Amino acid sequence: MTEPRAIRASFLDVGGVLLTNAWDDEALQRAAREFDLDLDELRARHILVHETYELGKITLADYLRHVVFHTPRGFSLETFAAFMRAQSKILPGMIELFAGLKRTHGLKIVVVSNEGRELLDHRMVQFRLDELADVFVVSCHLHLRKPDPAFYHAALDMAHVQATQAIYVDDRALLVEVAREIGFCGIHHIALESTRAALAELGLVA
Repeated sequence: MTEPRAIRASFLDVGGVLLTNAWDDEALQRAAREFDLDLDELRARHILVHETYELGKITLADYLRHVVFHTPRGFSLETFAAFMRAQSKILPGMIELFAGLKRTHGLKIVVVSNEGRELLDHRMVQFRLDELADVFVVSCHLHLRKPDPAFYHAALDMAHVQATQAIYVDDRALLVEVAREIGFCGIHHIALESTRAALAELGLVA
């Protein structure tokens, strides 16, 4: 076991770590089947607009007008938005794991996510993320997205901790790499048990 590191905070991605992704390519495929949409067109329009939505520069309604409702549809915008919200599912054990570490070690929990405002608001309420997290640092609020280093530095400033005092957990390896370059102890999340083991190597056991 490595020498335990003095960890004060855990910076956690949401999609792929605590919950499923809010709106990804698999969800686009499900939407195309559910609403009988052309998947290639849906993807092409999504790629052009989705980053702008996650940066908080347009609303979900704006996103949908460009991506889905650029032509008349036999369903409403709210029906499609409800479908989008319904794609979010909890990933078993992960919220409980970090809630336990928070209780046992007094860790500050910082949510760091690339998400649009309306989907974030839904996920925060639906899955009670506000009961876990002490700080939310989200692309739609900062107008920055990971892996921009400025996002990570802003998150550290908002949490009032140094990178060397924090772990960063994400399911995307590149985002973990950037966090490590900044000074975080990075954990590439693949599965509950491997992440639990990586935390234990740092002396973090609930």
